[in-house]
Amino acid sequence: MSTYRVTIGSQTMEVSEGTTYEQLAKQSLTNAAEEIPGDIVLVKVNDKLQELPKTVKEDCTVNFVTTAEPEGANSYERSMLLLINKAIYDVVPLEKIHKVTVRFSLRHGLYIEPAGDFAVDEVFVSRVKSRMQELVEEDLPIEKINVHVDEAIRFFHRVKMYDKERLFRYRRSSHVNLYSLAGFKDYHYGYMVPSTGYLKYFDILPYQEGLALILPRMQTPRTVDPFDRQDKLFHVMQDSYRWGEQMDLETVGAVNDMISAGHLQDLILIAEARQEKQIADIAAQIAERPNTKFVMIAGPSSSGKTSFSHRLSIQLRARGLTPHPIAVDDYFVDREHTPRDEKGEYDFETIHCVDIEQFNNDMTDLREGKTVKMPTFDFIQGRRVYQKGNILHLGPNDILVIEGIHCLNDELSYSLPPESKFRIYISALTQLNIDEHNRIPTTDGRLIRRMVRDARTRGASARDTIARWPSVRRGEEKNIFPYQESADIMFNSALIYEFSVLKSYVEPLLYGIPQDAPEYQEAKRLLKFFDYILPVDSTAVPQNSLLKEFIGGSCFKV
Repeated sequence: MSTYRVTIGSQTMEVSEGTTYEQLAKQSLTNAAEEIPGDIVLVKVNDKLQELPKTVKEDCTVNFVTTAEPEGANSYERSMLLLINKAIYDVVPLEKIHKVTVRFSLRHGLYIEPAGDFAVDEVFVSRVKSRMQELVEEDLPIEKINVHVDEAIRFFHRVKMYDKERLFRYRRSSHVNLYSLAGFKDYHYGYMVPSTGYLKYFDILPYQEGLALILPRMQTPRTVDPFDRQDKLFHVMQDSYRWGEQMDLETVGAVNDMISAGHLQDLILIAEARQEKQIADIAAQIAERPNTKFVMIAGPSSSGKTSFSHRLSIQLRARGLTPHPIAVDDYFVDREHTPRDEKGEYDFETIHCVDIEQFNNDMTDLREGKTVKMPTFDFIQGRRVYQKGNILHLGPNDILVIEGIHCLNDELSYSLPPESKFRIYISALTQLNIDEHNRIPTTDGRLIRRMVRDARTRGASARDTIARWPSVRRGEEKNIFPYQESADIMFNSALIYEFSVLKSYVEPLLYGIPQDAPEYQEAKRLLKFFDYILPVDSTAVPQNSLLKEFIGGSCFKV
């Protein structure tokens, strides 16, 4: 029997042929001097991500991936979805199930809507939770099986997973990997944990018309926090999904059907018209509040804040108001006074990189009818400058449209009366899913947008953008998401057709990431996602579309 040299950390050992990485992980845990922050669920073999049941086939360097890391947390989530769907199909007979849909993410969890000839109530949720716990205690294997696509399509039709049936008609390869749990088979986009025994940490409870599946955070991967209700965000997401249902545009397969039928122009015009109506409705709400002088717009990276503020300003003008744009970034403190993070690097995400006192002084003076010299931040010199003629005075119909990541944080505008502020939260809340059980994370949509824009406007590679993304996400978790429920209104900037347009822009960027780069696994995952999407020409996208902020050609200065 062959043996191989395996290096794990500082230790190199001889292992026999047929040894699994799961066995090595258990051995590594036994030898570990201190507890690791999360449970091991995946492995990187010579920097290539693999599932733990794989066997050692060569001399290699091994790094285990835990649930305290993004790849591990995503694997845990996917596996939990297989578990909960198996439990639902065990609790409810197939003939009574119409559909089980994983709608979208909640804070540290997922919103799922089971539909059929049964009530989704506390009794149902209790039965599903008990069945999930039984499956976890049995520690059943999660097995990967390879089947022909035609066989998969027939199977999905038989078990009423019609979105998967629709999606797989656009699959190029002849075979597909499914996952099987005690006879229940499903398709999941990405790697899974080895068995149900790994899925110990979860909670479920009734929520709205379905249920909330609560999962651990990466920061505390063995703890399930109490459910954090975010009803405003939920209703914005649910409204987008209900619209998708009405239009039969819930999934990638549905959008592909519309494109292949020659209805691309209709798809774009309908999506853009819906957004324009929503922006007009927001402008109407602002106009109906005569005390409003400050429209505060905040949102995470690549939400389309700049284009949105321009389009909102046009709608405000149509209502007889005179909007003036203000970027909070122009109130940055001089570079040498910028706070530093724990690594000693400038922290441009913290609210304290803004001269809060000067901002409030200027906004108060403007509200009181005074004339104010307005600053501009010179990012090359790292200093705030005052250019001749850049002054502002507010008349009775003038209104300030202020954009910045901290705009929903009252610390930024502490001196302004609450009734003078209208708060808007904007994000690209992707309403499109791959199929009924595989959602497209909102963060994926924003990352793809940012890669395209960074390459076009900053000359940055996709590898650079992916490498910086965890830092961007940490800043959002700290400075934006905690304040989103304080918004007066939320705006979803995602467009149902945007992935079809972005595909042609982002695929060459992703293919440019070398296989030995740490960012390659993320690139590979996104490329696999785009395999299902039909590309379309961007010439049909209107000049005022939010999407133009990322692909170029906008009529606005973005």
